[in-house]
Amino acid sequence: MIERRVFAADGRAIAARFFAPAETPKGAVLIVPAMGTPQDYYRAFAAWLAGQGFLAATFDYRGTGRSRPQENRGSLRGFKADILDWARLDCAAMIDALAGEGGGAPLTWIGHSLGGQILALVPNNARVAKAVTIATGSGYWRETVPSLRPKAWWLFYVVVPLALALWGYFPGRALRKIGDLPKGAMAQWRRWCLNRDYAFGAEDDAVRAGYSAVRTPIVSLSFADDEMMSLRNTEALHACYSGAPRRMTRIAPREIGAARIGHFGFFRPAFEPTLWQRYLLPELA
Repeated sequence: MIERRVFAADGRAIAARFFAPAETPKGAVLIVPAMGTPQDYYRAFAAWLAGQGFLAATFDYRGTGRSRPQENRGSLRGFKADILDWARLDCAAMIDALAGEGGGAPLTWIGHSLGGQILALVPNNARVAKAVTIATGSGYWRETVPSLRPKAWWLFYVVVPLALALWGYFPGRALRKIGDLPKGAMAQWRRWCLNRDYAFGAEDDAVRAGYSAVRTPIVSLSFADDEMMSLRNTEALHACYSGAPRRMTRIAPREIGAARIGHFGFFRPAFEPTLWQRYLLPELA
């Protein structure tokens, strides 16, 4: 595993890790994280991919994890970044960097939650040969699982506005919610989650056109016990990729002999013989 900085088009350094196989890679895999989830969470999964012969890369969006700004002692107050910056600058830079390291090997995008939502917003997404979305769906709060809706209402109507006004960023670690996030990213995500059509409805016509323009084949892996994303969330988000070939697979824990998978479970090493081997590896062939 090699850690290095990847520089986006605006000069911002993105903290990344590259996991190389022992032999010439048969493919390259970019692991695009969920909201507030550090790249450390995907380390075991990326190492496993390298063991399967793939060049894998993880990274932290600007303002998060190891890509937190070095200036002002790492404070996010006043740090400007939103989700469009993460997609148009950070993800675009990672695609170019991984494609360069991969020597022409086909590139697969594995997007976890938010990571699967933003493929359409990445200007060079045509370089991606295939996308696999994991626990990805619309974040529209009224269509999340019923048990989450009261918490989502409290988060978006009370906690987020107050926190952004008081701190100038979202202090998720202190609040034990999501993680520390730049003000722009959290404010934009709130706006998306309050819109029935999520990003597709909250942003301008260019964003809508971007979703319709994606032609990359997409495979969706979602989970019946996801505590955040409902089936409706998953179907609604993937319907936005109207021009892309799509295949949806919804997995119940009992199908793999597990008690629980949930929104974050896929990337746990315990699922290597089932979810990774059985459901993912054939998609990378």
